Amino acid sequence: MPGSNPVSAILIVIITIFLPPVGVFMIAGCGADLLINIILTCLGYFPGHIHAFYLEYIYFERRDQGRLGQINQKHAPGIFSPNVQTGGMTRYGTVAT
Repeated sequence: MPGSNPVSAILIVIITIFLPPVGVFMIAGCGADLLINIILTCLGYFPGHIHAFYLEYIYFERRDQGRLGQINQKHAPGIFSPNVQTGGMTRYGTVAT
C-alpha cells in the first residue's frame, strides 16, 4: 500500500505507465479490480491504462479527503475494492452520517 508522501504517488504512476496491473495491485490488492484491469490490459494496452489511472485518481482523492476529515459515503462507479473506495483509510468506531 502506498505511503503518505507524494513520492509514493509518483512512483505508483510511473509503475502504472509501464505495467497497469501492477499499479492496480499496489492500491487495490488482489480482487475484482485487478482481474478487470488484467483483462482490459490484455484486450488493449490503453483501456488498461485508463482503468488503472481512474482507480488511482479515486484512491488518492479519497485518501486526501479522509485526511481532511471529509468522509465520502458514495461509492465511486465501477470500483469494487473497499481499499480504493475509502482511500486506504480504516474507519474505527461509529461515523455520524
